[in-house]
Amino acid sequence: MSHLIVSNCTKTVGEKTLFKDIEFTILEGQRAGLIGINGTGKSTLLGILAGIVDADSITLDHPNKYRIAHLKQDPQFEEGMTVLDAVFEGDSPAIALNRKYEDSLLKMQADPESEKLQDIMFKYQQEMTDTDGWDINAAAKTALTKLGLKQEHFEQQVTSLSGGQQKRVALAKTLIEPADLFLLDEPTNHLDVQSTEWLTVMVKNLKGAVIVITHDRYFLDAISTHVYEIADKTLYKHSGNYGDFLEAKAIRQEMDVASEAKQRNRFRAELKWIRRGAKARSTKQKARIQRFDDLSESLQKDNDNTSLEMGLATTRLGKKVIEGTDVTKAFGDKHLINNYSFLLQQGDRIGIIGPNGAGKSTLLNMLAGKLQPDSGLLDVGSTVKIAHFTQHLPEMDSNERMIEYVRSTANDITDDTGEHHSAASMLERFLFPLKTHGTQIGKLSGGERKRLFLLKLLMDQPNILLMDEPTNDLDIDTLSVLEEFIEGFKGVVIIISHDRFFLDRIAKKLWVLDGVGGIDESHDIYTDFLAKQNEKKQSPKIAKIEQPKVEVVQPKAEIIEKSDKKKLSFKEQKEWSSIQKMIEKVEKSIMEQEDKVKKAGSDFTLLQNATDELETLNAEYEHLIERWEYLSDIVEG
Repeated sequence: MSHLIVSNCTKTVGEKTLFKDIEFTILEGQRAGLIGINGTGKSTLLGILAGIVDADSITLDHPNKYRIAHLKQDPQFEEGMTVLDAVFEGDSPAIALNRKYEDSLLKMQADPESEKLQDIMFKYQQEMTDTDGWDINAAAKTALTKLGLKQEHFEQQVTSLSGGQQKRVALAKTLIEPADLFLLDEPTNHLDVQSTEWLTVMVKNLKGAVIVITHDRYFLDAISTHVYEIADKTLYKHSGNYGDFLEAKAIRQEMDVASEAKQRNRFRAELKWIRRGAKARSTKQKARIQRFDDLSESLQKDNDNTSLEMGLATTRLGKKVIEGTDVTKAFGDKHLINNYSFLLQQGDRIGIIGPNGAGKSTLLNMLAGKLQPDSGLLDVGSTVKIAHFTQHLPEMDSNERMIEYVRSTANDITDDTGEHHSAASMLERFLFPLKTHGTQIGKLSGGERKRLFLLKLLMDQPNILLMDEPTNDLDIDTLSVLEEFIEGFKGVVIIISHDRFFLDRIAKKLWVLDGVGGIDESHDIYTDFLAKQNEKKQSPKIAKIEQPKVEVVQPKAEIIEKSDKKKLSFKEQKEWSSIQKMIEKVEKSIMEQEDKVKKAGSDFTLLQNATDELETLNAEYEHLIERWEYLSDIVEG
């Protein structure tokens, strides 16, 4: 089993020591989530392990030919390189062969009559067959497709793509590399939910070890076997996933009489949502759920009711907020919003969702007054004061100090009780220790700058928050502070985000853009909305596979109740008598379909169809296994 042992690792940047003498061991099959406040050195540590950043001191122990694949937070590509060039940029023999094959394929398409090119093409095709090179070729193109890149992008110059698309190309490249250790820096940035779900499965199935930096708590909870936390210049190691980490940390802080009640309350809120996610995901979480419930019960005995909620007094918001009547917006022939009417009300918490390019940011920019609709009316109340948090930060003076930057908006602000909070105290609330307030902005990490800009917006005490992908590049601690703030915010909040945890906790209503001008409203929380959409998509596909009718799987409490009866209904008896044959039938179909995927070679259309059918079969298999587990529990008493 391959391994990486890191010891005596120290890194200082300027006068700041990021971490000192940290050590850890990661083995094949382990997946460690790396967390910590922005600026603590998470990306720097991955850079050190990848060999692109020098440590002050470090000792590494690993087998010979230990290969590391590294996804940078902001990948860069050479000019003139196509998407497929970029994906097959690695130096392993299999990757290099695919690069030669794709290059010869392009030349053949340009000059199909050349016998010399035909011979070269045949040579590479034979080598691909002999070395299983087709598997990597298929994996690369599938990864690109699942990450939202279309076939017409494959021959496009990668530098012509958007920053988010370039990140997805880099992610596909990293995932297909043969490696003993995968280092992934914010892999879910710019991914929609479907791509994130696909990535979750991919990461869990990687053969090597994984260290991942991510702010996506559902993703982190789903994939991690360990959590590494950088804090106080030290690396703390926790076994288990993110939910286990939260549980252990909450218990540790509860036992520590010196810990602040505000911090404990933040973990209560996180535990509540992780607990809900655990219940929704698997029947095998009963023991862990019970531990969460016991913890919550013990925490509730604490009489302290303080929290990280800011409770800031917002600028007064009148009865009229913003009303839209038949709002329409198009760019050329692409209609993004058609005749949409809405009425914002005080206290609204709205999440805007939809595919990339559907017009989410356009809608937010119109609400902010930065774009005008082609037709229709936007009527904005006279008391409205908007703060618009955009994906891209405005220019910042790198020589300006943090405290000066915040004070340029306000020296202090007032909360609901009339108490004043200075700029310095607000910086501390946003996880900037007092000793750092004189730091120049140019010395901050990207995530720290984003956190600082967010605080500056809030210091202006707006009554409407418009937030475009606020979770990207923010650390989990900052997101928790932001969530607490929004929960106590008296005004209107409208958010674009792909972060399921963030939207589940914040959004009480969804605006769903379909990409062709339509907007629907849903009052489901985001996870429930996605589940319903998946049911709609899967139900016709599942119906194609012959199977007996089965009852809908009941919530856990009802399942336990049925199990106590220890008796199958008549329908369940019929289902039990045939379900094992159904499982065997689907297993056989999956094996046949996997063989089709391997044999698809460079035929992308055939590959895509085979992959889609395989996904349908896998979904049906999981459904049957869940039913088999449920029925067997009753049969076995």
